Amino acid sequence: MDTVRYVTAERVAHLTLDRPDALNALTPDQRDHVIHLLGEASADPGVGAVVVTGTGRGFCAGADLRGGGSGTADGTSGTTAERVPGDVARTIRLGAQRLVAAVLDCEKPVIAAVNGTAAGLGVHLALACDLVLAAESARFIEVFVRRGLVPDGGGAYLLPRLIGPHRAKELMFFGDALSAPEAERLGLVNRVVPDADLPKTARDWAARLAAGPTRALALTKQLVNASLDTDRAAAFAAEAAAQEINMTTRDAQEGIRAFAERRSPGFQGR
Repeated sequence: MDTVRYVTAERVAHLTLDRPDALNALTPDQRDHVIHLLGEASADPGVGAVVVTGTGRGFCAGADLRGGGSGTADGTSGTTAERVPGDVARTIRLGAQRLVAAVLDCEKPVIAAVNGTAAGLGVHLALACDLVLAAESARFIEVFVRRGLVPDGGGAYLLPRLIGPHRAKELMFFGDALSAPEAERLGLVNRVVPDADLPKTARDWAARLAAGPTRALALTKQLVNASLDTDRAAAFAAEAAAQEINMTTRDAQEGIRAFAERRSPGFQGR
């Protein structure tokens, strides 16, 4: 699909939304293709990190309502087709929620390089990533309220965990545009960089991750993502199990040998 570019180089998968004329709003077909590509990157032993970005002035303006009909922000048909009870919930579950889950469940670190406007589902796509880099010109807009809609794509799950319920409600209730520096101040963004520096910074971060112990990073991601939904006993048990699994990897053994031999480790992602 030529509106979603996917290139792998030096153990980094670069996934680029390429519909600049639509601010990279996602059609259902594009969304499903992105989900498929994230699954490929997750399973590919030759990939150690993923970068998600867009072309032009937009990172992702959410779901393509113009192309997908009116209704929910996920493109559910609105006024022209009769709805059967359950249609909307099913569409959200299989659409926006599945996209965000594909990022959260990807076994490789995923970096969002937010090059411009991220709105609606586009905000949640970025926030589901493990690390978020933003160009100075980037903006984050919880646009749902402007359309009389409830946030979807896991927004009410992600935002409170990142910035707390009061800040999350402020963003979702008012739908005001949030600048990149303000998003960084709130903790939604790891780092803001000049627009021209965004691609290089994303490449540098991804290269460091791709050179790391892939399975250890995957298990660490899993532990952190689950930590806010569990109690201490379960979290400690999961940590111990993750350590047990990780100690069987070549990279863990290499890391221990390198420490004992006082040299830098040479991880292979296995």
